[in-house]
Amino acid sequence: MERVTRRRAQNLLESFNFALEGIIHVLRTQRNMRIHFLVAVIVLVAAVAIGVSKLELIALLLAIAFVFIAEMINSAIEQAIDVATTSFDPLAKLAKDIAAGAVLIATVNAVAIGYLVFSSEVADRSSHLLDRIRDAPAQITLVALVLTIIVVIATKAYTGRGTPLRGGLPSGHAAVAFAGWMAATYIISDSHQFLISSLTFIMALLVAQTRVESGAHSALEVAYGGALGALITLVVFQVLA
Repeated sequence: MERVTRRRAQNLLESFNFALEGIIHVLRTQRNMRIHFLVAVIVLVAAVAIGVSKLELIALLLAIAFVFIAEMINSAIEQAIDVATTSFDPLAKLAKDIAAGAVLIATVNAVAIGYLVFSSEVADRSSHLLDRIRDAPAQITLVALVLTIIVVIATKAYTGRGTPLRGGLPSGHAAVAFAGWMAATYIISDSHQFLISSLTFIMALLVAQTRVESGAHSALEVAYGGALGALITLVVFQVLA
C-alpha cells in the first residue's frame, strides 16, 4: 500500500514536471509566446502600480491565461500537424489557420480588457500634461517631423551605415512613426486624447516591427530610431508650443 501511494505521488510529480517542461519549451521556441509573456509581466506590474480593483485584476488574469492557453494549443496543433504530414495539405493549412485565429481572438479580447481597465487611469494622469499644449498649431508638427528626418539623415551620414530610406542607425521609418505618435498625442482634442494616442502608438509599433521582420534594421536600430523621433518631437513641442 505504501509503495502504491509513493508511486502515485511520483506519477503526480512527474505530471507537473512534464507540464512545466511543455511551458518552458513553448517559451524557448515560440517568439509570440515570449512576447505574450513579456506583455503579461508589464501589465501585471502596471496593475499593481496603479492599484486596480480585485475584479479588474481577476479580469486581467483571466485574459492573460486565455492568451497563454490559446498560444500553447496553437503550438501543439502546429507541431502535431508537422509530424503527421510531410507534404502540403490544404486541410493541414486550414487547421493551422483556425488555431492561429483562436490566438488572435484571445489576444484581441485581452487588449480590449486591458484598455477598459487602464484607459481611465492613464487618461486621468496624462490629461494635465496634454492639456498644456493640445492647441499647438500644425506648423509645430511639421517642424518636428522635418527636424526628425534631418537628424536621422545626419546620423546615418556620420555613422556611414545605410541609406536615408533603408538600413543603418537609426531607423528612419521608426523615427518618423514615433514622431507622428508623439505629435498626435499632443494636438488631438481632449475627449479623444487617450484613444487616438493609443492607436497611433500601436501603428508606430507595427511600423517598427515590419522594419525588423523585413531585415532592413536590427531591433536596436529600430528602438533608437523610435526613441529619437519621439524625443525630438517632445522637445520641439515643449519649446515652441
